[in-house]
Amino acid sequence: MLKWFLIAVGGAFGSVLRYAVQGWFRELFGARFPWGTFVVNITGCLLIGLLAGFFAGPRLVREEYRIGLMIGVLGGYTTFSSFGLETFSLANDGEFRLALLNMVLSCVVGFAAVWVGYRVAERWFGV
Repeated sequence: MLKWFLIAVGGAFGSVLRYAVQGWFRELFGARFPWGTFVVNITGCLLIGLLAGFFAGPRLVREEYRIGLMIGVLGGYTTFSSFGLETFSLANDGEFRLALLNMVLSCVVGFAAVWVGYRVAERWFGV
């Protein structure tokens, strides 16, 4: 039960933090390029890498807290960090082709899915 609670609270915190960081960068640099999203994605990747490395060491951290931080806070902040860690894990295990496939498919298919979803909404809802 504690695990679920920490995921929920962490997710709420991460989502609010993402909104704040994106807004701050939008104010600073304008909306022409999505700098806020870029910064959120990169800092999320940096943080999940730091946490994964820290948790892989000799420190004993309860699973609930690891999950609360990595899935809750960082999952609310950005799922791009999970994508980064999973791709890193593939490459770190010597699965370079799978790592590259994950990167290409996630970006290309993700973009295509957004495009299809938007076009479907146009037809259904007259957007």
